[in-house]
Amino acid sequence: MPEPGQAESEPSMSRVEPLATPDKSQVIASPRTYQPPEPPGLVTRMRKHWSDYLYIAPSLLVMAVVIGYPLVYTVWLGFYRDDPFTGTRSWVGMQNYEDLLWGDFSERFWDVTRNTFYWTVFSTFFAFVLGFGAALMIHKEFFGRGFVRGLLLIPWVISFVAAAYVWRWLFHSDYGLISGMLMRWGWIDDQIIFLDDTSRVMPSLIVANVWKEFPFVMIMMLAGLQTVPEQLLRAARIDGANAWNQFLHITVPQVKSVMVITLLLLFVTNLNSFGLPWIMTGGGPANASMIWIVQIYTTAFRNLQFGLASAFSVILFIFMMAIGYFYVRALTGTDGNRRST
Repeated sequence: MPEPGQAESEPSMSRVEPLATPDKSQVIASPRTYQPPEPPGLVTRMRKHWSDYLYIAPSLLVMAVVIGYPLVYTVWLGFYRDDPFTGTRSWVGMQNYEDLLWGDFSERFWDVTRNTFYWTVFSTFFAFVLGFGAALMIHKEFFGRGFVRGLLLIPWVISFVAAAYVWRWLFHSDYGLISGMLMRWGWIDDQIIFLDDTSRVMPSLIVANVWKEFPFVMIMMLAGLQTVPEQLLRAARIDGANAWNQFLHITVPQVKSVMVITLLLLFVTNLNSFGLPWIMTGGGPANASMIWIVQIYTTAFRNLQFGLASAFSVILFIFMMAIGYFYVRALTGTDGNRRST
């Protein structure tokens, strides 16, 4: 209360400071975007979970003996040369590799290499195209789809030996079914020489190989097609996209990783294919169908040149390791994308 005779003072109010205007140079133009951490690589995951590998150590030990010993012995044998008449073995160092690449055996080596890539590339391409087309066909709903799926799997479940003898009979120069049917229909006058002609033998082998391998591509791509979200396709149809645009801009990006893995597996399989070309032609005629794996077998077990065959095998192994690197990259990249989503 104020004293008598004193005027009542005005109530005190706290003084409000004006807000300071921020410096324009300190204003952030845009907010910082969140960068998710990159998924760890294969080596990092193996180092982190090293104790888990103790459970599979016995299996790894067996694999080291079964796979590691032949590999080391093959590399070691590539530095020696065997005499098939005396049975002696002598150290030659890098001579076997020099003979293969630019020496006495170089012409045969590069001819076989050309045949191998011709066989591998065309077999992989046509088997993938045919298998992908079959997967697109049986992915749709239609009456009898299960029966068609089982029918298309028949080439895959048949063994390579049986398939090779069947196609060898179909392509036979004297009583082959293909030439016989074409002559009966009046389309040709004489028998077509498939396997005994140097210009037709490799395409004939590729046809048989594509028939044998396209179901594998069909199974792989069908599994990939079943993971494509139906909501994306439905939204694209609502926006007016036709079937080709849906396939090109939705289906292909969604199954891209499956396509890469399937192509790499198919390429490796064709590169190591032995049964079909060996049974049907044995590398002939005149080495027109000779590929790497058949040449290695012939050099080792027919010509008894184990050192030269081992050097050939090491070159093939290095090439296969390069393909395996890209396969692991594709596989780990797929796993990383799957975890990030």
